[in-house]
Amino acid sequence: MRYASFAILLAAALGGCGSEPRVTAPLTALLQPTPSNTRYTVAYLPTLGGSRTRPTAISNRGWVAGFANRSGNANRVAALWHDGALDTLGTLGGPNSAVLWPGLNNQGMIAGIAETADLDPLNEEWSCTAFFPSVTGHICRGFFWQNGVMTRLPTLGGYQGFATGVNSRGQVVGWAETPVHDPTCNLPQRLQFRAVMWEPLNGTMHELPPLHGDSTSAATAINERGQVVGISGECDVAVGEFSAQHSVLWDHGTVTNIGDLGGDAWHTPMDINEQGDIVGFSNPAYVVGADFNPLAFLWTQQAGIKSLGHLPGDTSSQALGINGRRQVVGVSTSLAGANRAFLWQDGAMADLNDLLGSNFPDVLIVAQHINDAGVITGRAVPHGTSIQVPFVATPVAATP
Repeated sequence: MRYASFAILLAAALGGCGSEPRVTAPLTALLQPTPSNTRYTVAYLPTLGGSRTRPTAISNRGWVAGFANRSGNANRVAALWHDGALDTLGTLGGPNSAVLWPGLNNQGMIAGIAETADLDPLNEEWSCTAFFPSVTGHICRGFFWQNGVMTRLPTLGGYQGFATGVNSRGQVVGWAETPVHDPTCNLPQRLQFRAVMWEPLNGTMHELPPLHGDSTSAATAINERGQVVGISGECDVAVGEFSAQHSVLWDHGTVTNIGDLGGDAWHTPMDINEQGDIVGFSNPAYVVGADFNPLAFLWTQQAGIKSLGHLPGDTSSQALGINGRRQVVGVSTSLAGANRAFLWQDGAMADLNDLLGSNFPDVLIVAQHINDAGVITGRAVPHGTSIQVPFVATPVAATP
């Protein structure tokens, strides 16, 4: 998952920041069909003054998690938006932290990554490096955050780890290094890694194995039933590419290949809903090797995997979030690299910008996640600027 190339991808007390109006979402009519004439209103979330702020998860309470760059953009910190304020979650002693996947549950538990004060003795550029402003050399670990306290998650015997998702049981998923020096790694990566389910509330952890014949695995999301999705493949550079040779589902310990769109690499599930529907992105057959030119996909138990296509005029897409209504959000990208947020529902993909009022001046570039009320969080570029700001888009029924 070399997510640096994406159009998108503790013991720290809460610290309040920001003075924007309260951004919360009406959560009525959960799981009811969305009317075809639904339109959206957009509100922006407060930032820390940096030019990159990314919300990656929204709960049914309307809470949003992600990260915010500090002013000057040298560092970024995991962030939680609720009740109109931005709270920073701190780090594990190092310079950076972030929430990169939908790592927020409806009880306010959070999963993410944070650097420690220690340096990696193997000088690896671990998975976290792709998501931070610079390579610092610090060891990165997955974390579990609850009630103002960030807890460091253990590895499988190696140095580094990465946490992505958490469900209401407090089950956290991600991946962690083992002590095995893996010949399928590309330097500076040296150590093998495997998908993990941590249960920090009772102090246990379980390795989730790769497919037979593969070296490594990584878990990217978990639902309330404990079903986990992720990737299986080679060690590579510990971030995508051939680490994502296969998209997989772990159902209570049993790993299954869910298929792909035919390419050699970058087959990556990003989210799973409570019905077990899976979304993500996958290189189609016409993309050779490690090139990154994927299409969004939806996998269901009934129909298997299928491409969701892309918006007219674009060449690639990524599905990033799905809710219980089977509404899917993500990003569609042109050959020139221009991004547009999309909403897919009832078999059709729509440009989210077309579902706003005609006087909305800005561009929604990525729809990152969607809750069961259909409230969407993502990133926008305000008119006349190049900065990215976090938004929440709330559905409202249009006047007939």
